[in-house]
Amino acid sequence: MSIERRLEAGAIPFPEALGVLRAAAEETRLRILALLVEGELSVSDLTDILGQSQPRISRHLKLLVEAGLVERHREGAWAFFRLSDARAGLADPLLSGLDRTAPPLSEDRARLDAVRAQRAEAATTFFARLAPKWDELRSLHVPEAIVEASVLDALGDRPIGSLIDLGTGTGRMLGLLAPRASRATGLDSSHAMLSVARANLERQGLARVDLRQGDIHAPPFARASFDLVVVHQVLHYLDDPARALRGAARLVAPGGRLLVVDFAPHELEFLRTGQAHRRLGFSADQVSGWLAEAGLATVATRDLAPRESGQLTVTLWLAQDGLADADTEQPQRAVA
Repeated sequence: MSIERRLEAGAIPFPEALGVLRAAAEETRLRILALLVEGELSVSDLTDILGQSQPRISRHLKLLVEAGLVERHREGAWAFFRLSDARAGLADPLLSGLDRTAPPLSEDRARLDAVRAQRAEAATTFFARLAPKWDELRSLHVPEAIVEASVLDALGDRPIGSLIDLGTGTGRMLGLLAPRASRATGLDSSHAMLSVARANLERQGLARVDLRQGDIHAPPFARASFDLVVVHQVLHYLDDPARALRGAARLVAPGGRLLVVDFAPHELEFLRTGQAHRRLGFSADQVSGWLAEAGLATVATRDLAPRESGQLTVTLWLAQDGLADADTEQPQRAVA
């Protein structure tokens, strides 16, 4: 039986438990674990917060990773670290019982807040350069608030479970849906955009969302590992959107769902040159056909019609895994 299976069963062999506790029983490593409760951090972040050299911090992190207490993932040239879910049964009681109001943890938290403030300022500066183009695009369709309300309405009251937002960008969908999920992950190919998303989510108190850098066409996750997969305003940037949807469908767990949000067909050619759009929207049948080819049944399609002529229609497609109940597999079309 794997270590993860034993943990799920509530049992961990004594030698393994001893190794985990030994890894945590050192001042710097325990301080690192206490910081990672607040969300993922890079080696550079931890170096600034703890005032120690990068080789020393890296050595401590290596030991924590080897003990299974911490997970490491790369984001371009950067490495980020987060607490491991596999050891939560042992680590959570220890970390939740720490007094964070007294040194050194209170001082570490103050420096963490300073690091986050710097990160937020850098993200704001980056986004400010993009904002004029984004504002122009937003003005061409119904307000984001209406789109987000329609997303929540389409998903209904059903528990979300594990969530991944592919092409997360600034993390807007994660900010909307992560509070309802048991586990939330965002994937984007751009380190700069992930920095913006990280700052935005931290500002919302969602610091423990897992953000990863990767290719939407080949997401680096196990098959059938998410209950809800979201692809929001991404397909029109891609040369091969059908391939991206096949990769997204591969992640959908049995009975899980895939939500796609994008533009209906339009003729605004300037978006190709001004906003790097590769596709000028998609018909309802086109996306539903791609979803069917990927093994998912479209259960609902909704058009969010523009208020003024010449604006873009936003379309939502909600698809479900083929193992879903037969009475939910008849697509429903709505116009809002």
